[in-house]
Amino acid sequence: MSYKPLFSRALGLDPERLHFAAHSHHLWPDASFDAQVQAWAEANRFADRKWDLVFGEVIPEAQKHVAKELNLPSPDSLIFAPSTHDILLRIVSGIEKKPVRILSSDGEFHSFRRQSERWEEAGEAVVTRVPLQPFNTFAQRFVAAAQAGGHDLILVSQVFFRTGQLFDAIPALAELADPAGPWVMIDGYHGFMATPTDLSAVADRVFYLAGGYKYAMAGEGACFLHSPPGFCPRPVITGWFAEFGHLEGPPGGVQYRTDGGRFWGATFDVSALYRLNAVRRMLDEQGLTTAEIAAHARSLQARFQAAVQGGEAGALSQAEILNPVEGEAPRARFLALRSDEASRWKADLQHMNVVTDVRDDVIRFGFSLYQSEDDVERLIHACARLT
Repeated sequence: MSYKPLFSRALGLDPERLHFAAHSHHLWPDASFDAQVQAWAEANRFADRKWDLVFGEVIPEAQKHVAKELNLPSPDSLIFAPSTHDILLRIVSGIEKKPVRILSSDGEFHSFRRQSERWEEAGEAVVTRVPLQPFNTFAQRFVAAAQAGGHDLILVSQVFFRTGQLFDAIPALAELADPAGPWVMIDGYHGFMATPTDLSAVADRVFYLAGGYKYAMAGEGACFLHSPPGFCPRPVITGWFAEFGHLEGPPGGVQYRTDGGRFWGATFDVSALYRLNAVRRMLDEQGLTTAEIAAHARSLQARFQAAVQGGEAGALSQAEILNPVEGEAPRARFLALRSDEASRWKADLQHMNVVTDVRDDVIRFGFSLYQSEDDVERLIHACARLT
């Protein structure tokens, strides 16, 4: 079955393009266009009353969609923000000990990497980074470092952005989490709606942050945080949206909501949430779950991987596949190939109107609903020209 009709607007803008960077900038389905128009119309129709609509209908719907996807016990643990960087700052601001002692890996996304390096420069944090490689021992090494203690915050990715490898020891970290420290934060940006994710067993102990830019197909601005009850009750960086609801706090001090709303920021562009809601409704109407989308992507990945390994995809056979398709195990929605030629290959493919992306010496090919088996064959044919 072809799902291309769901993306007719995006695909129609460049019909000859092969877009295999769904893990980077996922194309937006038609439903998101209609949602963007709706956001504009309702902002102008309701004007000063807009925020009653947003907090009364738009945000609750978005919370329910995310809570359902992650199997959370309550949608009230969720807030939204323009970026995960905003969320990171709010959480870390609530750690009273200074400098903040952070355990992480050397494979985290730039939002944390750059910020943590600057915190270190300023004497505001001491960061221990566990090497990602060799990855077959990473989970064991990371959990051992966490169990050794001495950290206020433990931050790690569910799926690593550069290599596409999955961290499968979240429950072990959750056992260590404590409101007094350490707090455990999972960066789920390459996991959310890329692979089925059930947080029900750890929702009371871990923070989980992600967004809609990639596999949720909602574009920029639809980032979210799930926060466990009792952890970081009074973040120092706080917005005025956190003042609405049931508030608690010291007499005469700043009051906070007791649910996830304690992490709200301030005024932001809510059109991304309109898009997120529309995409989720579209998927429900089509009967498409994350598991089914992942299975579709896996079949395309498997064919492309076989072509690479079989010498059908030109010089890509010389690359190391960092996250090969193996059976039915949960996986990233992209294949990561490491080679010193990665940047040149990306540029050569771009000249053929084939879109991929590169992180350092890794070229990534992302797969999703708007690609077909024929598209993969065209991709293989293009890659066969690489030298």
